[in-house]
Amino acid sequence: MIIPKTAEEIVLMRESALIVSKTLGMIAAEIKPGVTTLQLDKMAEEFIRDHGAVPGFLGLYGCPSTLLTSVNEQVVHGLPTNRPIEEGDIVSVDCGALKNEFYGDHAYTFEIGEVPEETRKLLRVTKESLYVGIREFRAGNRVEDVGSAIQKYTEAHGYGVVRELVGHGLGRKMHEAPEMPNYGKRGRGKLFVEGMVVAIEPMINMGTKNVKQLKDGWTIVTADKKPSAHFEHNVALVNGKPELLSTFAYIYKALGIESDEEDEFRSTP
Repeated sequence: MIIPKTAEEIVLMRESALIVSKTLGMIAAEIKPGVTTLQLDKMAEEFIRDHGAVPGFLGLYGCPSTLLTSVNEQVVHGLPTNRPIEEGDIVSVDCGALKNEFYGDHAYTFEIGEVPEETRKLLRVTKESLYVGIREFRAGNRVEDVGSAIQKYTEAHGYGVVRELVGHGLGRKMHEAPEMPNYGKRGRGKLFVEGMVVAIEPMINMGTKNVKQLKDGWTIVTADKKPSAHFEHNVALVNGKPELLSTFAYIYKALGIESDEEDEFRSTP
């Protein structure tokens, strides 16, 4: 069952989302060759708690970490390890936080130093597809309108769209209805309603769409060992249009990047 949020609840959800955004911004300043994902995980837990929230992933479904850190061919749900990050890696950092009884949950794939151009293109197209999908999250549209747009955009570049893992509704629970696949057929799925909050998160592979799970019971990798990218935003349906609750602005500030990609999804005074 879809649970629309009141205007007051959306304000609270924005607070939770922004804690995640700030955490990812802190990670952006710290993630570099030689650092381990376990070190990043410890930093993130301390940062979230220092900002009056609790880690959203830690303990959820038995998750042993604050961050899920997926490196190179790892798609999602990568558990932090002692392996030092290396020049040329890409690292998807997925983070959640719980504050005021509401969750924030989003992700960003970082380039570590000089990354091959074909990998950089994968990241660029995947992030572009996130906004392509968000534009379809509006009154009168349905769930698969978002997935269809993401699928069409990324498959046009020859990429594989993961089927086994999807976005989701968000609220007092980390995972609420509806599921938000990154593929589909226009006009199908549940109708969007005012006050909905969802996590839209394309997971796009350079090669095959097929994935498998490692023996740790968490980490998902591409079947062909080619890289995968993952970007995620939290979005509310406000006045019939998509409004971002999360932001990559803190990441971009840390990395010295200028971007106006989020402007169209911000409410104006």
